[in-house]
Amino acid sequence: MVVTLYVRFPLTLRSVEDLAFERGIDICHETVRLWVNRLGPMFASKIRFRRVQAMRQNNHWRWHLDEVFVRVNGERRYRTRRSAALAEWKSLVA
Repeated sequence: MVVTLYVRFPLTLRSVEDLAFERGIDICHETVRLWVNRLGPMFASKIRFRRVQAMRQNNHWRWHLDEVFVRVNGERRYRTRRSAALAEWKSLVA
């Protein structure tokens, strides 16, 4: 519970320590830091995975194509760019 609070919400180690104390768990902020360093990446990857799955189930999960004509060295060229959902997904996974 303590690690999830720290990873999921923008809380400091001492505020997580205080929240745990209110629930009857007497720990030091250094213990929270050690647990976060050990278990935090695992929880963070699960949260990211759930967000990506939710995005993929959304009906708006579509490819978008940007098209543009660009003049390079006086020559007109046609360029396309994939965007939107894929770019957002890659930023969440990284």
